Amino acid sequence: MTSNPRAHRRPSLPWQVLLAVATTLAALLLAGAALAHNVTEGDAGYVQEVTGFRPIAFIYLGAKHMVTGYDHLLFLAGVIFFLYRSKDIATYVSIFAIGHSVTMIAGVWWSISINAYIIDAIIAFSVVYKALDNLGAFRLWFGVQPNTKAATLIFGLLHGFGLATKIQDYDISPDGLLGNLIAFNVGVELGQLMALALILTAMTHWRARPAFARQAYAANVLMMVAGFALMGLQITGYFVA
Repeated sequence: MTSNPRAHRRPSLPWQVLLAVATTLAALLLAGAALAHNVTEGDAGYVQEVTGFRPIAFIYLGAKHMVTGYDHLLFLAGVIFFLYRSKDIATYVSIFAIGHSVTMIAGVWWSISINAYIIDAIIAFSVVYKALDNLGAFRLWFGVQPNTKAATLIFGLLHGFGLATKIQDYDISPDGLLGNLIAFNVGVELGQLMALALILTAMTHWRARPAFARQAYAANVLMMVAGFALMGLQITGYFVA
């Protein structure tokens, strides 16, 4: 089973959707490119000062980081958008979790550094990709359907590098580093599960509405526009910074 829709109608976008797009873009522009994956000043100071294994603190920081990582959550929402069976949802979410767990821990442990603007632009592109996948664009344009599990894993690995790059911005003490990274990742997974529960609850109620099939197309267009907006912010930040 893939996460692509089956033959949906492609209605013109109503004015409410256009208004939502404009509002989303305005919010993103006001938020600025630096918000994605960002660590608050207080949290950053704590991370830089503590030494030794602090599992509770780093679990909290990981969970907080994930639930405020809107580009991660947009991609996750896209991944499960057309998944209805619990088994399929668990499979895709697990693939994504494995991907970003591996590169987050390995990236920090081996100091694999990627420019924050570049990796965040790639993460934003993953949102665009998933929205296009949900819209059936690849089959329509190229006559092929990319392997959705492989794509989820690849983007999961890239999302992990985004987390690792941000963590490396702060001088975490080498004393207890591996344990703290594992604790942070546990927190990330807990935060992801909390966010996923909210997303699935909303999706379940939405899918029960007769208008879902019609609105799903518009929602993925909106997701794609948001991804392009985030890409633009990160690319602009790269050249301006």
